[in-house]
Amino acid sequence: MSDAHRVFWADEVADRIEARDPDDPVVLKGGISPSGVPHLGNMNEVMRGYFVAEVLRERGHEVRQVFTADDRDPLRSVPRKLATLDGEVVGLGEVDAGALGRNLGKPYTDVPDPFGCCASYGDHFSTFIERAADQLGVPDFEVISNTDLYESGRMEDVTRTLLDQTAAARDLLSEYQAGVGPDYVPFNPICESCGKVTETVTDYDPDAGTVDYRCTDMEAGEQVIEGCGHEGTASLREGKLPWRFEWPAQWRVLGVDFEPFGKDHAEGSWPSGQDIATSLLDTEPPEPLTYEWFTLDGEPFSSSAGNVVLVSEVLDVLEVEVLRYFFSKNPAKARDFDRSRLDQLVDEFDRFERIYFGEASGSDREEALAERVYPFVVDAVDPDRVRIPYTFAAVLGMTDDRDLRVRMAENEGHLSPDADAETVEAALERVPKAREWAKRQDNEYNYRLQTDLPDVTLDEDTAAAFDDLADRVAETPDDGEAIQGAIYETAEAHGVGTGDFFAAGYRLFFGQDSGPQLGPLLAQLDAEFVVERLRREA
Repeated sequence: MSDAHRVFWADEVADRIEARDPDDPVVLKGGISPSGVPHLGNMNEVMRGYFVAEVLRERGHEVRQVFTADDRDPLRSVPRKLATLDGEVVGLGEVDAGALGRNLGKPYTDVPDPFGCCASYGDHFSTFIERAADQLGVPDFEVISNTDLYESGRMEDVTRTLLDQTAAARDLLSEYQAGVGPDYVPFNPICESCGKVTETVTDYDPDAGTVDYRCTDMEAGEQVIEGCGHEGTASLREGKLPWRFEWPAQWRVLGVDFEPFGKDHAEGSWPSGQDIATSLLDTEPPEPLTYEWFTLDGEPFSSSAGNVVLVSEVLDVLEVEVLRYFFSKNPAKARDFDRSRLDQLVDEFDRFERIYFGEASGSDREEALAERVYPFVVDAVDPDRVRIPYTFAAVLGMTDDRDLRVRMAENEGHLSPDADAETVEAALERVPKAREWAKRQDNEYNYRLQTDLPDVTLDEDTAAAFDDLADRVAETPDDGEAIQGAIYETAEAHGVGTGDFFAAGYRLFFGQDSGPQLGPLLAQLDAEFVVERLRREA
C-alpha cells in the first residue's frame, strides 16, 4: 500500500480489520443510550465508522454500518434540555417534565415522548441519530433498537448463555467492577407491576427460560429510584442484560467486526467486554478504535446538562464538507468545537482543499493527507469550485442585495467576472451560513448594511469631511488601514470630533450609531457603493 494511505487513520483501521479475514458484509457498529439530545460529540461513532466503511468499500468489501440505540436502558434522570425533531432545543419548562419524572426507572422505549410525535422517548431521540447521519451523507446507515433485539428474541440465546454461566459471569465481573455481591445475576427484568427495570433476580429457571425477581430500588447517580416491591416472573425477552454484558452480547448477535468508542469505555467496559466475549460467549471482540472526546466551546458535551449542539444547527453555519473534514482528523487527539472560531476551521478546510488541487503548497504529510482524505469529505471532486473566504462571506451577508454581493466578491478577486451563473450561485451558498454564524455569535460581522441611503442629517463640516473622505477612498478603495487613517485625518482637518464622525459613518452605512471597525470593512465593500454612499448619492 502506498505511503499516502498510511497517513489516514481509517486506512490503518481497515488494515487491521482485513487482517481478521472477515466475511462480507463487514459489520461496523456504534451505539449510544438515547438519554437525551444526541449532539455533535455523539457523531464520533457515526463518522469514525463512515470513514472506515468508505475505505473498505473502496477496497471492494460489502459493508454494513449499524448503530444500536440502547433504548432499553432505564431513564435515570430528567435532562435539562430536550429538542424537537425540527432541531429546536428547549428547556424543561416547555414540556411536561413531571411526566418524565414519573417515569424514572422505566426503559426509554416505555417512556412517553414529551413532544408527542414519536412512539416513545427512546424513539424520539434515536430518530436524531438517523437524521444526523443522513444530513452528514452517511450511506446505508442502519439504526437498531435494543428493545427490538430483546423483544424479537434475537438476544434470547446469548442471554441464556450468560445466565447458564451465572457463577462464572459473577466472578469475571468482580475483577472489573466493585460491589458484585454473591447473589448477582447478569439480567435486569422489567417489573410487570410498575414497569421499572430492576436489578434483583431471585431465581433462574433454565428450562422455562424465565427469572424470578423482586422490584427493588435503583441507584441513579445521587438519587435513588424506588422500586415497588413487586415479586414476579419474567421471560428473557422481558428485561435486559447489564451494560457490561450487553455490549459483548451485541457483538455476537450482530456479528460486529469493528467498533469505535470513547476513552471512558477504553478504561472501563472495553476490557471487561473483551474478557466476557472470549471467556463466556466464545466470540471474537471487534477491532476497536478509541477516540478522544470533543468539547463544545471549551466545556464537555452533556445532554443532561444541556451543553449540546445538534448536527442540524452546525449545518446551518457550515457546509457539510467542512464538518466531515472536522471528523476526518486524527481521533486520538482531543479537540474543541469552538463556535466563535468556526471561521478558522473553514479557513483550514479551504487550505486543505487548495492543497489537494495543487493551488497551495503544504508539507509532504499535508499533501499526502489531502490527496488521500479530500475525496472522502466532499460529495464530488470539482476543480472548478469557488470558495469565498468565510469571514468575507459574512461581510457579504450584511446585505441581501445579490448584485452587490457579486460585485464585492468580484472586486476582492473571489469571483471571476466571467464566472457562469451556476458557479456564482454555488459560491454564494456559503453566504447565508456565514451570516447565520455572525448572528448567533453576535460578532463583528453581525451588522446589516443599509442598501438604501438612510435619512441622516449632517452639518456642513461633517458633510464636507465625508466628501473629502470619498475622494480619498476612491484612490485606495481596498486598503483598510489607509481608509481607517483617512477617517481620522479628514475628521481632524474639518474640525469634526472623531467619535461623532465615526457615529455618522455608522449611520450612513448601518443605520445605527456603532458598528465594526469602519476602515477595514469599507475596504471589503464595493468601492463604487462606498464612494457614492459617502457622497450621499446612493
